[in-house]
Amino acid sequence: MLMDQIDKKLLEIAKESEHDLKEIYDEIDRIALVNSQRILSAFIGNKVSYADFSDINGYGNFDTGREKLEKIYATVLGCEDALVRPQIMSGTNALYLAFSALLKHGDTMISLTGMPYDSLQEMIGLYGDSTQSLKAHGVHYEQIDLLNDAFDKEKIIERLSHQDVRLVEIQRSRGYSSRLSLSISQIEDIISAIREVNQDVIIMVDNCYGELVEDREPGHVGADIVVGSLMKNLGGGIVPTGGYIAGNTELVAMAAERLTAPGIGKEQGANFNLNNTFFKGIYMAPEAVKNALKTAVFTAYMLEKTGFRNVSPRYDEKRTDIIQTVELGSKEKLVAFTQGIQESSPIDSFVRVLPAPMPGYPFDEVMACGAFTQGSTIELSADAPVIPPYTLYLQGGLTKEYGKLSILLALSKIKEA
Repeated sequence: MLMDQIDKKLLEIAKESEHDLKEIYDEIDRIALVNSQRILSAFIGNKVSYADFSDINGYGNFDTGREKLEKIYATVLGCEDALVRPQIMSGTNALYLAFSALLKHGDTMISLTGMPYDSLQEMIGLYGDSTQSLKAHGVHYEQIDLLNDAFDKEKIIERLSHQDVRLVEIQRSRGYSSRLSLSISQIEDIISAIREVNQDVIIMVDNCYGELVEDREPGHVGADIVVGSLMKNLGGGIVPTGGYIAGNTELVAMAAERLTAPGIGKEQGANFNLNNTFFKGIYMAPEAVKNALKTAVFTAYMLEKTGFRNVSPRYDEKRTDIIQTVELGSKEKLVAFTQGIQESSPIDSFVRVLPAPMPGYPFDEVMACGAFTQGSTIELSADAPVIPPYTLYLQGGLTKEYGKLSILLALSKIKEA
């Protein structure tokens, strides 16, 4: 029995957590109810029917299910329109699609959150020699670093008072950095400040890992374009592939034409018999995100109570995405912890995690992802670049119970080691 493999002291601490974390869990439940109401209302308002699950192949013309699905996404994300497709294979792919649709030769983009996530750096052209990077296509890149985990409002306003910037990008989650993730209130505040000096710049938010964590989305506070992956929050742990681009109708249309072709836009694209799964995924997403958040809170609590340092967010801090980090201080500890997560996963528990190169990343990576969908980070996973200070990034957990078991088993294995 698995319970026999868990250290008894850890079980005692886990039992105490139910009392200590009750108020935090209750707030997570409240937000899940708000988001569930929004999603259910969108289903009812768009009159989703069983016929909308039909397999439309070939060119994919006249897919009423796809149209309703995209209206639901637009509503949930606070946007005018959305592009939701299985042809978008990841969050990175969705971001590249949006950038390449909206940015042309001579345009300038600015990251308002400092250095972007690792897989975006080669896409932009910050390293490597890809002929398909934004830099290779003549797009100019600038960045404004965060100041004490917040937007540097003074620098942003000064720079954007000059009307020569086409697009600014906000990365909501921390990525592989030590900074805290950004709240919707922070994003709302900087969007309001930008609009006071510049009405034309496109404001784009990388929403990966942040969907349904709060009771509002970036579209509700003025973002022009919002981008994410269906193998994270909004797929609900059910969707096997796909991504979305939501926002202003004109900008979404540009992304659609980049995905298909000018003159075709959103009108084509086979659904690969995935409509039912896509509808079910967003319907179940509030529950999946709720459980991922409770797993993250429990993980932070257990790490802090067992003596781990530099845990972020701390268990009682406000969360704006599903990511949990712990700084481990050495390559050996990083690999051991990641192996513990893999060994306590339902899929490929026998696989031994070792550092290895990964496409799109500049450093060797360790990744534990014993998931039903390869690379799904709404299912419990852990990954990290193998560089000092050897910080592990954990996310996901489809149920609180499975998440709790995996964390307890992983901690027990590390304690044994």
